[in-house]
Amino acid sequence: MSFRGKMWTLLISSVVAAYVLVGGLPFVGTMLQTQAQQPINDPGAQLRIFESVLQHIQNDYVDEPDLAKVRAGALRGLVAGLDPYSSYLTPEQVKEFGSPQNGKKVGIGAELSQVSQYLYVISVVKGSNAEKAGLKAGDVIEYIENKATRDISLYDARQMVMGEPGTEVSMRVLRAGERPQAIKITRGTYQVPKAESTIAEGKTGVIKVFSLEDGEAEDIRGQVESLKKQGVEKIVLDLRGVAAGKLQEAVAVANIFIREGEIAKVMGRDNKVINTFAADPAKHLFDGKVAVLIDFSSAGAAEAVAAAVLDRKRGEVVGERSFGAGAEQQLFTLRGGDGLFLTTSKWASPSGVPFLGDSRDSMGVKPSVEVKRPETPEAGEVEELIEQQDEEAPQQPQPTASPKPAAKPAAEDIQLKRAIEVLNGKAQAAKAG
Repeated sequence: MSFRGKMWTLLISSVVAAYVLVGGLPFVGTMLQTQAQQPINDPGAQLRIFESVLQHIQNDYVDEPDLAKVRAGALRGLVAGLDPYSSYLTPEQVKEFGSPQNGKKVGIGAELSQVSQYLYVISVVKGSNAEKAGLKAGDVIEYIENKATRDISLYDARQMVMGEPGTEVSMRVLRAGERPQAIKITRGTYQVPKAESTIAEGKTGVIKVFSLEDGEAEDIRGQVESLKKQGVEKIVLDLRGVAAGKLQEAVAVANIFIREGEIAKVMGRDNKVINTFAADPAKHLFDGKVAVLIDFSSAGAAEAVAAAVLDRKRGEVVGERSFGAGAEQQLFTLRGGDGLFLTTSKWASPSGVPFLGDSRDSMGVKPSVEVKRPETPEAGEVEELIEQQDEEAPQQPQPTASPKPAAKPAAEDIQLKRAIEVLNGKAQAAKAG
């Protein structure tokens, strides 16, 4: 099917969605029943249904329909059903997308996605304005200003969070075990901390990574070289909370520990391999035992490193199933000036398994040694949290400043402890089933 044909299918299908919203359910149900015997992906059969629905909207709807408005609303709904990162853009957003002015906007220092249609905080950058204001990984952002995040796309939510340096953005935040909080965060630049290293028992080095953006692989390489000089024979690579980064940087980090073979892939339509990244033996540095730490706040580039270590049987991955992200989008401009920001490829493990999946069970990287922290929310718990807040306070809140809660004593890091035990052979680690 040609690109033009696909666009026509998308446009007319948007009218179907709109017609359902304005009262066409009985008719659509009848039409679908009469066409039940036809292949669901037969373009000709689908177009005939869409054309019939369009005629009914034009001829039988009680008011004169504003088809441009209907089309925009329906396209938003259609794209929202694909994945969190695909989005419909208005003509104004398309113009802003490539504008130099857009590049001057700054954020708050948090990596955001969607869970249960709400804005979800995957991770918060250490030392950023978001952390200083009290935002935490696992928080559900119910409102940005006075806009419910369940009513807008992830793209729109991110655009609302971005803004001029020094300006504030207000959020209503839901957090398990606490009352809803209204948080104000000042937009601004921030400095991501460089990787840090310490030495634990049994000549075991621990490298804490905060990001996998440009330049981080060299910092990690420097930490590995320093640890080797100090006699370290085993390394724990802590990628918990690392949700931002580049795939090429992840490949460079994995290459430090993996001498040869494939490290990562980029997958396109029909599981076609678009790009393959292989280890460069000249860039390999460490031959000792390795364990990678991940959690629900690990995403994208961090997942690529963990998956490479698992697939190449280079070491253990300890912790919790990661978030599941890592995709690339392309902007398709439509005739009306609006656009579709669509996911066109996914990052994947050396074996070709994408990190972005259709369900929680198929997303992210599953650790070889599972160690769950009680404070990590499951997707189902996020839904329960939202439902609980809806029952207790269904009215829309007015954001106000909220005092930061008192700091709690640091709990034992059971995931790091288990990773060190696994490397030192002091514990029979329970394998993830």
